[in-house]
Amino acid sequence: MVQIAKTTTIGELIQQAPQVAPILMEIGMHCLGCPSAQGESLEEAAMVHGIDADLLVEKINAAINA
Repeated sequence: MVQIAKTTTIGELIQQAPQVAPILMEIGMHCLGCPSAQGESLEEAAMVHGIDADLLVEKINAAINA
């Protein structure tokens, strides 16, 4: 079972669970392939987009393990 944390980078997430890309896209994270986004943690990305990082991680983990 894959477990994603707030410290997981966007690059790691997309590599481990590409199926969650639509979740990120729907909250406004459209540059998943950008070099800067690749090294950004989920927590940092959530902060930039005004999203609660804990809820985002919970949603991603639920989708991965569904």
